[in-house]
Amino acid sequence: MISRRLVLTAAVIVATGIGVSAQDKKVQMKNLPAAVQKAVQDQTKGATLVGFSEEREDGQVFYEAETKVNGRTRDLRFDSAGTLMEVEEEVAPAALPAAVQSSLSTHGKVLKVESVTKGSTVTYGAQVEQNGKKSEVLVDAKGNAIVQKR
Repeated sequence: MISRRLVLTAAVIVATGIGVSAQDKKVQMKNLPAAVQKAVQDQTKGATLVGFSEEREDGQVFYEAETKVNGRTRDLRFDSAGTLMEVEEEVAPAALPAAVQSSLSTHGKVLKVESVTKGSTVTYGAQVEQNGKKSEVLVDAKGNAIVQKR
């Protein structure tokens, strides 16, 4: 009985901890700080705005603008000062650098790819399918595998 309570308590603590480290809340443009509003306007010219969220991660607040450009998703993440921290963009597999295409194809059929740009570092996250099983693969710009989740 006691061990069962400990397991349940530990599960609640773990679940709560995950929720505290990264929380997303939908917001409207008018609720964004002025610097973030300006940055969003500057960075989303020619894009369709889909929505906004406020994210709290490790005590910091970030704002994400979800957009569509030419039918593909493009999400922009800003800090509270309006600095662009990260861009996630859906990429057509055929538009990937050759080394990235080659690397991803070794993991199976590429279903969907996003480039993630943080500063000058670009990585590619892909959903792949092999033998009926889907997994996610993360590679750097040279095609070197970083993470694979099953």
